[in-house]
Amino acid sequence: MTGPADVGLRYGTSRGRWVVASTVLGSGMASIDATVVGIALPTIGRQFHASIGTLQWVVTGYSLTLSALLLLGGSLGDHYGRRRVFLIGVTWFALASAACAIAPGTTLLIAARILQGVGAALLTPGSLAILQASFRRDDRAPAIGAWSGLGGVASAAGPLLGGYLVTAGSWRLIFVINIPVGVVVLFLSARFIPESRDPTATGGIDLPGAGLATLALSGITYGLIEGPTRGWTSPVVLTAISVGVLASVSFIVVERASDEPMLPLGLFRSRQFTITNAVTFVVYGALGGALFLLPVELQVVDHYSPLQSGVALLPLTAIMLLLSARSGRLASKIGPRLQMGVGPVVVGLGLGLLARTTTDRSYGSGVLPAVIVFGLGLAITVAPLTATALGAVPDEHSGLASAVNNDVSRLAGLIAVAVLPALSGISGSSYLHPESLEGGFRTAVIICSILCLVGGALAAVGIRNPTPTSPTDPLRPDPAVTSGSECFHCALDGTPISVTDSRQ
Repeated sequence: MTGPADVGLRYGTSRGRWVVASTVLGSGMASIDATVVGIALPTIGRQFHASIGTLQWVVTGYSLTLSALLLLGGSLGDHYGRRRVFLIGVTWFALASAACAIAPGTTLLIAARILQGVGAALLTPGSLAILQASFRRDDRAPAIGAWSGLGGVASAAGPLLGGYLVTAGSWRLIFVINIPVGVVVLFLSARFIPESRDPTATGGIDLPGAGLATLALSGITYGLIEGPTRGWTSPVVLTAISVGVLASVSFIVVERASDEPMLPLGLFRSRQFTITNAVTFVVYGALGGALFLLPVELQVVDHYSPLQSGVALLPLTAIMLLLSARSGRLASKIGPRLQMGVGPVVVGLGLGLLARTTTDRSYGSGVLPAVIVFGLGLAITVAPLTATALGAVPDEHSGLASAVNNDVSRLAGLIAVAVLPALSGISGSSYLHPESLEGGFRTAVIICSILCLVGGALAAVGIRNPTPTSPTDPLRPDPAVTSGSECFHCALDGTPISVTDSRQ
């Protein structure tokens, strides 16, 4: 993938800093977009008189294509040039953002969000891969550290920025802002980022796998969202779920038979890798579902403004920034099992405390304790979880392992957003009525709390502490990429510590 250690950019040079700035701004667009939309959902719902199912599609439309095509995006960069695919992704994302901003109704907004996800899938893998390919070996750590920290700040700023734009102007501004940022990224990238590709990536692109993954997620997601409205015995719902299940089975068959699979299923022969991703699925599903409903609850039931609901999560940012790197270092000394067993339980307790926000509307005694507790749980969990996913496979597959773990977290959030409202009794326009929403929200966060407890039990039983054998033990997190900022980035947006493709 790269040449000798003395080949490539220096981090301390002007060009090196511009390369980092380009990748941070590019990936930051996608990560901020994933968080700002949640703050705007009640406003969008009121303007378009949208049902909860429609708001679910505003979120899941983006997540669906991003999850389905993320691994393909990394492979395309390896084959055809990482800068080229990154630039295409940024352009695509900016144009789709413009379409979101001018959407006259929810149908076109959802369609534009789906297209946004495609752009994000093209640009997200390239941002870190460009740094790894462009910098000299001894300059990669500070470059990736800067990317991690600044990317984490971008994710942290998302809810606050979204709340300000919605309160001060319009929900459409959360999409408009991507356009000038995209133009800046295109200019900087074209001027400063060197082109790179993987010379060993000589096989074909797994287009059948990507197509089946998209069809599987689309069918299952459509059925789960539309089931409560149309009825679970509706021919449309049954057909969608059946197509999704059939496509899922076909995806596994195709990936097993492919010489160049998008997802090498052999990775899951590692028990540690499989259990880690199962814990990821459960915990991130609970987190994604709760954070989808929390801004709605704060604005509809507790009468927060969009800005106030964004500010409400700032303590979570501070906790992750302060403690996540320390958590990673602790896990490298004692092994991940204890933290992965205890952390999800603490997250679950925090999510359970959110049930009190429907009766105690004081921020200091209602929202803040819950945010602090589940923030502490995330700080305990995220760094060892991600490091364990990377360390459970051979070094040459660490990039793919991280991308898979990232995709699992996104898929979990996608399914949780699709299923949780129905399980908790939130349907139609009931989310706009405080007396209807508060009961459903309590049920939802209790479900999420139980899921986290299950995740902690699964980790306690299934995760094993490896015996360190060398200073380069793969379960010892690299401080350059497990900073608190990056772990926060990972926790709220699912963005991985490493999103490079398997062939690097």
